[in-house]
Amino acid sequence: MSVKIRLSRGGAKKRPYYYIVVAESSAPRDGRYIEQIGTHNPMLPKDHADRVKLDLDRAKHWLSVGAQPTDRVARFLDAAGLMKRTARNNPQKAKPGKKRLEREAAAAEAAAKATESGDAAA
Repeated sequence: MSVKIRLSRGGAKKRPYYYIVVAESSAPRDGRYIEQIGTHNPMLPKDHADRVKLDLDRAKHWLSVGAQPTDRVARFLDAAGLMKRTARNNPQKAKPGKKRLEREAAAAEAAAKATESGDAAA
């Protein structure tokens, strides 16, 4: 089984609090985990010292034995200087989908017909 370093959610409704845990990839998100290596409190300001707490020695150990961090945890590890995270770029994401393009083409065609019929009536 592969091992992941990921976030496990705690806290109340609308008040998230995350534990940074090492877990098997098949384990439930908030369920069984091998070890807790830190916490993340997104309710605190970004520059607050207690926003992310991480046991760096244990994180180094788990990375050395092959644990794969999720994207968010990789950001934390990059900020701590344990690993280098490559920036992602998906230029296709912002492009409109096929259905939207079809709707826009149909609307443009209808507008062209409307101006054509308006010119013929005048």
